[in-house]
Amino acid sequence: MELTTKFVTQSDDLDAIVADINSAQWDAANDMTDYQVDSLRYYLGQVDTLFLVCYLTQASGSVLGGIASARIQHKPYDKMKWLYIDEVDTVANLRQRGIGTSMMKYLLEYADENDFEEVWLGTEVENIPARKLYESLGPDFIDQVVGFTFELD
Repeated sequence: MELTTKFVTQSDDLDAIVADINSAQWDAANDMTDYQVDSLRYYLGQVDTLFLVCYLTQASGSVLGGIASARIQHKPYDKMKWLYIDEVDTVANLRQRGIGTSMMKYLLEYADENDFEEVWLGTEVENIPARKLYESLGPDFIDQVVGFTFELD
């Protein structure tokens, strides 16, 4: 088994990547909706956005194991930049194979190599698998955060 994690760019075969995403086995923990090529292309065209994929290669071939998205944020003082990891999704039937860890390490290494001040992400209190993954990576702080959602019509 081999894992290949990489950033997606507009020059990649977005049709194939979107087909892989939409045909993967997601579950309620992923809160996944169908991806569209135009939407992914638009996202990739935004300044300071990152999207990555992780493929699992086995004897039977290569399959999508997970996706993640992140944004580069800039503080309005001291020219500080930090990475906000928005989503880390592992395909439901491929969990416990190091896919989430591979994607997180890839993002953390990217942030370290590009002189980010910090990396931030959050997850729901009840998402024990995600919390265990993030805790296993040795965070400097584990904050108690209250989130607010405003849904607009």
